[in-house]
Amino acid sequence: MNTSLILQNVLTPPVLFFFLGGLAVFLKSDLEIPSPLPKLFSLYLLLAIGFKGGLELHQSGFDGPVIPTILAAIIMSLLIPLICFFILRIKLNVFNSAAIAAAYGSISAVTFITAESFLYSQNIPFDGFMVAALAIMESPAIIVGLLLVKIAAPKERPAERVMKWREILHESMLNGSVYLLLGSLLIGFLTGAFNPSGVEKMQPFTGNLFYGVECFFLLDMGIVAAQRLPSLKKAGSFLIGFAVAMPLFNALIGVLVARALDLGPGNALLFVVLCASASYLAVPTAMRMTVPEAKSSYYISTTLGLTFPFNIVIGIPVYMGLVNRLIPATA
Repeated sequence: MNTSLILQNVLTPPVLFFFLGGLAVFLKSDLEIPSPLPKLFSLYLLLAIGFKGGLELHQSGFDGPVIPTILAAIIMSLLIPLICFFILRIKLNVFNSAAIAAAYGSISAVTFITAESFLYSQNIPFDGFMVAALAIMESPAIIVGLLLVKIAAPKERPAERVMKWREILHESMLNGSVYLLLGSLLIGFLTGAFNPSGVEKMQPFTGNLFYGVECFFLLDMGIVAAQRLPSLKKAGSFLIGFAVAMPLFNALIGVLVARALDLGPGNALLFVVLCASASYLAVPTAMRMTVPEAKSSYYISTTLGLTFPFNIVIGIPVYMGLVNRLIPATA
């Protein structure tokens, strides 16, 4: 384990603010972020990374590793939920297994953004087209999770809870984060192609403000994650182990795929983070609506209470170490 990378990551402002939020809970401080603001921060971050990704996608075009990387991202978002589901079925029922599997097959945009900040701090270049992979990886995992319920759920499930194809596709393709990311990516691409002056006008909003908003958002996430820690007791030792071991396993697969794609270190890290992260927003929202039989305390406490902080603090530098070790420097 590269302790120097971990230390450098821990000492970046976003991660320090994450710790500050968590510490506030343990010290019983009355610090809180008013409820409308975290949602606004989340939407802002999605809009900004989508817009900047669209600009960079316009500049880089669709040559080289762009299409293969996006296709690989889709395959990983289909494969990871299946692997997770069969592991989880050792201890859990169909509903809980499918809901958690969908969460771990999906992605965390904030973990991705934190990985971008880490790369900036290390002066490691990466390409904006990785945002396209981010936007595309969320929906397939939700579809797989809902299909697993549809196929493997007990036949006595009430008819009104049996998902229809239209509902499955709507929940997976049109949830807010996917819609905003894809829309912002398209707007950024079109702005770069046809309205260069619009890029300059957006710069103060999508550029200069970004780092500060990320710190504020991670402050809130530190508070929320610390509040979720007591719920881990209900999840049990099996799920606690799963919440740490699965990201590491997925990261290893991601590194091997990134090597096969011949990705550079920056793009490889972002690809690995997409494979190793877990959704604590879009997927839980979809699962609460469509799979009410699953215990939300399971898939929220594991993803938000353990996997998210693990990836933010330790995972990203560990994955960078894996990339450096397994991918040749000339890649």
